Amino acid sequence: METLESELTCPICLELFEDPLLLPCAHSLCFNCAHRILVSHCATNESVESITAFQCPTCRHVITLSQRGLDGLKRNVTLQNIIDRFQKASVSGPNSPSETRRERAFDANTMTSAEKVLCQFCDQDPAQDAVKTCVTCEVSYCDECLKATHPNKKPFTGHRLIEPIPDSHIRGLMCLEHEDEKQNLESNLTNLIKRNTELETLLAKLIQTCQHVEVNASRQEAKLTEECDLLIEIIQQRRQIIGTKIKEGKVMRLRKLAQQIANCKQCIERSASLISQAEHSLKENDHARFLQTAKNITERVSMATASSQVLIPEINLNDTFDTFALDFSREKKLLECLDYLTAPNPPTIREELCTASYDTITVHWTSDDEFSVVSYELQYTIFTGQANVVMLGL
Repeated sequence: METLESELTCPICLELFEDPLLLPCAHSLCFNCAHRILVSHCATNESVESITAFQCPTCRHVITLSQRGLDGLKRNVTLQNIIDRFQKASVSGPNSPSETRRERAFDANTMTSAEKVLCQFCDQDPAQDAVKTCVTCEVSYCDECLKATHPNKKPFTGHRLIEPIPDSHIRGLMCLEHEDEKQNLESNLTNLIKRNTELETLLAKLIQTCQHVEVNASRQEAKLTEECDLLIEIIQQRRQIIGTKIKEGKVMRLRKLAQQIANCKQCIERSASLISQAEHSLKENDHARFLQTAKNITERVSMATASSQVLIPEINLNDTFDTFALDFSREKKLLECLDYLTAPNPPTIREELCTASYDTITVHWTSDDEFSVVSYELQYTIFTGQANVVMLGL
């Protein structure tokens, strides 16, 4: 709380910020303190409005003012709200109820209104009256010595200043603070130990969960490998069966084609012999001999021409294997969709089609899922004066 109070203290007046201004350098300053800085920069017969720049007292950054002067700077509304809440909720500051209780205890028991506290840092004789006592340093300071020994920067911003009290009272105050700090430390330590125990329990559960994840993941990987190997085995078996059918179809077609080829060759050989005889007869110059052979050859040629139309088979075998069409598109789609199973959506009950009698209930439903659901669990209420829920497996 003291550290927070130091953060909320103006570096000029050493009090909590009042109407703080947000400087461009991100530091803050009380409006009145900033006005006093401008007044200190004014020369004789010079107005404050003539000052167009000043240095931030914290970082020495030059702050340039617009024509509106300090009114042109933004108000640090967030800081003001924090200060307001701090003043209401603070329980350990110099002006807090606990601090007031301590000071009142010392004032009532050991101090009198006539007792004065002198500065313990002054070289003057006599020493100046103290304005503040630093509980951290256990020394009382006058205004000048306080400004000289406690500048507004670390580590002095963490020192706690209270109204001046004698040395003996400082030790008593420190004892009270020691007791409060001890109780505070014990309470915080108890909470920390409890929280540490909870974290250790949580850590053990997390480690155990990690081990379960490892085991379950290995189990799922083994199951996946087993199922995929089974699919591969089935595919290989089907590949061998289909391949055998293709080979049998090829052998059957080649056997029929070979028979037709042999018949064609036989017809060609007979025709070639008859053609050779006909050509030889045509070259015969003896008319009597030609007439003797020509009629016989002409009949044979005519018969061979007619018989060739019968002997030569038509080629009607299908060489494209259309009867063995391979279409694995559906199987490919199923394989591409291999994944974890998901639960089907519940069916939609069509109440307008449902009927009920004394001992019979008919339920109609529709389902848009592609999953094949074996059964559903139906819950319904029979109103017989008392509500009864009956569950049936459908």
